[in-house]
Amino acid sequence: MSRPPISVFLITLNEEARLARTLDAVQGWADQIVVVDSGSTDATVAIAQAAGAQVFQNKFTGYGPQKRFAEGQCIHDWLLNIDADEVVQPDLRDQIDVALTDAPPSLFRTRILNVYPGDDRPRPFADDYNVVRLYHRAAGRYRDHPLFDRVEPDGNPPVQQLAAPIYHYPFVDWSSLLAKLDRLATLQAREAKPKPRWQLLIRLVTEAPVQFLKFWLARRHVFGGWKGFAFAGIAAFGRWLRIVKMLSKTTDR
Repeated sequence: MSRPPISVFLITLNEEARLARTLDAVQGWADQIVVVDSGSTDATVAIAQAAGAQVFQNKFTGYGPQKRFAEGQCIHDWLLNIDADEVVQPDLRDQIDVALTDAPPSLFRTRILNVYPGDDRPRPFADDYNVVRLYHRAAGRYRDHPLFDRVEPDGNPPVQQLAAPIYHYPFVDWSSLLAKLDRLATLQAREAKPKPRWQLLIRLVTEAPVQFLKFWLARRHVFGGWKGFAFAGIAAFGRWLRIVKMLSKTTDR
């Protein structure tokens, strides 16, 4: 038996530099490709249309709402969500074909592994994210949260693990990483629940070193050489910048 049909969906905004590679990895394999764009001013929409994707425009109000809108445009019950800077590996496609044959409504976790600029594969022993990206619409859907876009189960469906990864190319160069983290810190600070000023002042001192060690050691960027060290440092700066922006919203009590 062949696997059931799959709708692949993604959200975009000015992703012309990376989108073609992302769509090429699922073109001819996915039974439907849905791209929800939030007002790109570059060639993003044209690239998506050339790849045979169905393109929809929707104002961005947060990651969760945007992905829920995209879910609504999918015509098949099995859904695979990818980001515009992610590439589904051939081994993962093969595993999905096997896993979905006769599968009940389920959730499947998938490893997302970062690739540094100039590299074509993740660092050795990479361990970045392991999240649900493949799921049946009867088993769950994306959380309606502007920042924390995670699939929430509906009831208690089976949760399985896919071994093969998705490669994630999160930034074109180091400058774009800084700009991306600045935008993300602004969104996080805006959406975060208010915290006591004294707590933020403590984290102003502790956040950067703690986050650096988390990225460098716990997420194994220590195996990425100088690029791993640089990534851990810049990522830690992004988390620290979020604290700065949250602190700027508070007043002395």
